[in-house]
Amino acid sequence: MNRARTARIGMILLFALLLSACGDSGQTPGEQTNGGEEDQAQAEETATWRFALEEVEGSVQDAYAREFKRRIEERSDGAIEIEIYPYGALGTSSQLTEMAQGGGIELTFASPGHLADLIPEVGVFTLHFVLSEHNEVNREVLSDDAIYTLFQPLYNDQDLQLLDIVPEGWMVWSGNKPLRTLDDFEDFRIRTMTSPILVESYRAYGANPTPMPYSEVYSGLQLGQIDGQVNPIFAIEEMSFYEEQDYLTSGRHAQFISTLAASRQWFDSLSEQQQTMVLEVRDELVDWIDEEQIQFNEERRQIILDQGGTEWVELTDEEREAFREASMGVRDTYIEQTGETGQEILDTLLKRIGQAEAEMEGEDEDES
Repeated sequence: MNRARTARIGMILLFALLLSACGDSGQTPGEQTNGGEEDQAQAEETATWRFALEEVEGSVQDAYAREFKRRIEERSDGAIEIEIYPYGALGTSSQLTEMAQGGGIELTFASPGHLADLIPEVGVFTLHFVLSEHNEVNREVLSDDAIYTLFQPLYNDQDLQLLDIVPEGWMVWSGNKPLRTLDDFEDFRIRTMTSPILVESYRAYGANPTPMPYSEVYSGLQLGQIDGQVNPIFAIEEMSFYEEQDYLTSGRHAQFISTLAASRQWFDSLSEQQQTMVLEVRDELVDWIDEEQIQFNEERRQIILDQGGTEWVELTDEEREAFREASMGVRDTYIEQTGETGQEILDTLLKRIGQAEAEMEGEDEDES
């Protein structure tokens, strides 16, 4: 009798528990639970990759990150979700690099203008008159395995994985006067990033280089703390720097180069299939982002000129030559700071650019 009563009580309790469970899941007795289990399993398998930018929304880096996100999420069938953080959302450029080193974020842009403080060899991308005047040449050389092979160990030593080297367009000088000659740069307070090579490059022109965070440049111009700045056109437009400057001078002396870096510990933890997917998307974006940046800069330049009040100045070949000659000594400074590794990087870069330009000229002659 006691065993029967106990059994009945047990059955009642079990039935109550089943009803409670079905009520929590929104199911009625007899419904299949496989769908809910699959949804839960899928949610647990979804990985979130955080991608931090050195630029604001609507920038070249933002365009790159959004296309990278689209392709990765599509190919992973939703197993990977990428969150994009524009400049300022997580910290300054240097802080983003530190976060990637520590595994706090998975992906970030790291420009040589600040990264050279950590990896001096990347300062080669801030040297003037090194890159070609032809975008297609720079595109080819900067995606060359020979260049990656030289830089990858340097990034790895800093707990970073180099994924991409991204050109974002020609750097342009701004000021309240045209900057056509070295005399125009005499004691000119120009904002730069913190790279020692950048600082030396403008000292070679007679300027007074003034490192300053990107977010403070507009107020620096407004308050007269600096006389001018240097950035690609799209950045000058989106940050409204031109509103405080009368002239934009294009010397085609250097392009703004950024690098896409990943947390090394995170990248190493990816499956071989995921690593391959990341690198395949990276390779596909080489041509895509270069075409995007060209369009970005052309459109933003026109927006500035249509606003009125800002004059565009293009240096002649003769004027450019004076700056080229003044910049040559900074290469020696770069070698002093980086030693044999820096020498090899500079030599390899110049050699590959020369070869690519010769090949391009040969193709032009064949076509004619």
